[in-house]
Amino acid sequence: MLLDRSNSSVMIRYVSSLDNMRILMNLFRDSNKIIQLDTFQVFKLFAANKNKPPEIISVLVTNRSKLLRFLGDFSIDKEDEQFEADKAQVIKEIATLEIISERSCTDADDCEVES
Repeated sequence: MLLDRSNSSVMIRYVSSLDNMRILMNLFRDSNKIIQLDTFQVFKLFAANKNKPPEIISVLVTNRSKLLRFLGDFSIDKEDEQFEADKAQVIKEIATLEIISERSCTDADDCEVES
């Protein structure tokens, strides 16, 4: 639904929200693989956003090692080339992020995600 062209402005607003990304990062903790996979399908939009707000970049950089470890181990039960390609792209995006402003994750409340 977010990827539908008619919803592009909604998608841009959604992936620009730190609160939305925090929710997704916490959903990765769920033990249900279906919830994790659905979460990944939305989370990849945050990683792909070329105009990430500085606070989103800061949280991604702060949690980079945990995210890369989780994504590296994250798999689904069946072989899916598109999933693997998307996962590789998300990993690349997160691995190469650099903080572009002075604002750090410590300026936001409770932004680090526990493992």
